[in-house]
Amino acid sequence: MTETLNLNIVLVEDDDVAAESVMRGLARSGVTAPVTWALDGEMALRVLRGADPERRAQRPRVVLLDLNMPRMNGFEFLQHVRADPALRDDVVFVLTTSDADADRTRAYHENVAGYMVKASVGPQFAKLAQLLQSYRLAVRLP
Repeated sequence: MTETLNLNIVLVEDDDVAAESVMRGLARSGVTAPVTWALDGEMALRVLRGADPERRAQRPRVVLLDLNMPRMNGFEFLQHVRADPALRDDVVFVLTTSDADADRTRAYHENVAGYMVKASVGPQFAKLAQLLQSYRLAVRLP
């Protein structure tokens, strides 16, 4: 018998309306995983490293990452994550407004697990929820 793991979600999003929309959409779609919201890449790195005094996100976790943010954008965040031996294996899905092929290609070169454009996910949030649920069911820790 396999045990289903509790999945934690780290939402890296600077727009509070977009963040609330994502969290409401996940809840409406039946995703019960706790969501830790980080306003930018710097805050998200502190969360992932366990250095944020107010926010925590234990493993297993999935990062939902916006690309266009102040202070540290999504690409800078990805570079830090992939360069850090303690974080490089974290699963990151890009959830952004950018539909540019160059951004998509660059994100996949940073080993993201998926790239979703907010405009196409919005009305079909169930697809994102299904992806997260499938990941949660498939994750096995050593």
